[in-house]
Amino acid sequence: MTTKELLYVEDALSHEKYFRSKCQEAARQIQDQDLRNCVEQMEKKHEQLFQSFYGLL
Repeated sequence: MTTKELLYVEDALSHEKYFRSKCQEAARQIQDQDLRNCVEQMEKKHEQLFQSFYGLL
């Protein structure tokens, strides 16, 4: 893996970690169960993406 590719993966990991934490934060504050479920699904998707990028390393 080139240095540039490695930097891209590190950046992607950082973004996915950030998005996941924002989804967690939002889900804790949402009262509507359907909307909370939707945000929790987005959180899970960002975790899966994080793991996929991490697997590249």
